[in-house]
Amino acid sequence: MDQENSDRILKGVSLRLLAIFCLASMAALIKLAEARGAQLGEIMFFRQLCALPLVLAFVALGPGLRSLKTDRFGSHLTRSIVGLVGMVFNFGAVLLLPLAEATTLQFTVPIFATILGALILREPTGWRRWAAVLVGFGGVLIVAQPGGGHFPVFGAFVGLMAALLVAIIAILLRQLGKTESAGTTVFWFSLLSVPPLFVAWLFSMQPHDAIGWAILVGIGLVGGAGQLALTAALRFAPVSVVVPMDYSSLIWATIYGFLLFGVWPTPGTWIGAPIIILSGLYIVWREQQLARRRGTRPLATEAAPFDTPE
Repeated sequence: MDQENSDRILKGVSLRLLAIFCLASMAALIKLAEARGAQLGEIMFFRQLCALPLVLAFVALGPGLRSLKTDRFGSHLTRSIVGLVGMVFNFGAVLLLPLAEATTLQFTVPIFATILGALILREPTGWRRWAAVLVGFGGVLIVAQPGGGHFPVFGAFVGLMAALLVAIIAILLRQLGKTESAGTTVFWFSLLSVPPLFVAWLFSMQPHDAIGWAILVGIGLVGGAGQLALTAALRFAPVSVVVPMDYSSLIWATIYGFLLFGVWPTPGTWIGAPIIILSGLYIVWREQQLARRRGTRPLATEAAPFDTPE
């Protein structure tokens, strides 16, 4: 590998690590906002509203504002509707579960993407990936320990639904990506999601002190920066190289959970999380290998914790 390619890959990996740190920080801010009285509707509203100027600046400095023109408004609208539902479950999981456990459940996205790819896209799926799917869900059972009483059943359901919806969005993005750039897709999702979230905010707004408002604005700025860093990372390094960096989110979730909320991951999480991670990494690796043979884009790698993909 020449020096130029090495530098690009290092830049891509660094951007991905920065993105994951931002998104993990956003999740911690979401829990802090709730502790100060903010509700889900206004948290989501500020997430999208405050990120929109960052997205516009990103596009303006890159391909230019003319690139935002689209002939696929209906597809963007569908993606935005599903994305908003996905945000409800993503943010809901953060509010209902400790950060480490919510993060761990997000690692099931490649598992759900494999299932959806086989059932909806009719992609051939061999026994190796089906075995990885079963192993991954075994890890989920270890983390959740149904009937153990320590893990909220409803919270586990919300977390798994969040991962499922991110996988569904990945399918929609595969179709959009044939004609639309990542910046264009991020812009339209941000723009189209603000009006309905504004209505939700009107019904859920609360008075806050200066720190509370700063946290809400910070959710949007940090989350928007993380989403843009995810997009930029793929300009410099292939998906197969940067995606394993996503699992660093568990480190940040553990640190934030302990320092800010005094919560330490359960023994089941310490055991189950590596199983889920290894299952997901194997699926990512296997799909990359098969995609190279087919000359197609892999599906199960389009995921990041606590945010819908671009």
